[in-house]
Amino acid sequence: MSMKSIKALQWRYATKKFDADSILPEEKVDILKRAFNLTATSYGLQPLKLVVIQNKELQAKLMQLSNNQKQIGTASHVLVICIEKEIGKTFIENYFRYVRRIRNTPEEVLSPFKNFLIEDFKGKPLQEIQDWATNQAYLVMGTLLTVCAVEEIDSCPMEGFESESYDELLELDKHNLKSVLVLPVGYRAPDDQFAGFKKVRRPLEETVIEF
Repeated sequence: MSMKSIKALQWRYATKKFDADSILPEEKVDILKRAFNLTATSYGLQPLKLVVIQNKELQAKLMQLSNNQKQIGTASHVLVICIEKEIGKTFIENYFRYVRRIRNTPEEVLSPFKNFLIEDFKGKPLQEIQDWATNQAYLVMGTLLTVCAVEEIDSCPMEGFESESYDELLELDKHNLKSVLVLPVGYRAPDDQFAGFKKVRRPLEETVIEF
């Protein structure tokens, strides 16, 4: 059995200090964008968008809105995972247009499920829909962390930031988006002492139950 994936995950850690002078090649950034787009989401609806930032001046402003976590300012790129603020009939119908165009699925086959989703989402409170979309963002974060590990891209997942201030600075309201997670990526600094720490995890027999 290949252990490549396991070794990659053992190599990964939440990077505490990035090398500000080391920039990810465009092909690596493209891999992350594609991985984001290929992540599984509930119903396949993809209620998310990814904001990719490579601008040290802007990153410095975002760092102030992120409890001054220096990773934001020194990372090669900062990825901001956002949810669609409203998911209703139009959004769902647009998704099924893609399905019909890409798979050539007849409308009469798609309509029952499409109509079910439209009615289902219409009956949900906005907060419940946004909570559901946020759960999808965590799926994306997991995918991106794994792909970063395999591609030997350093990263540090973050929840500790001022979401509303991010939204204002990045003008996310114009896109009907709300920021929910942040992922600075790049290359670890040679003197990041945390890179050499042994990974601490509960024993496998305590975290896996088999029948």
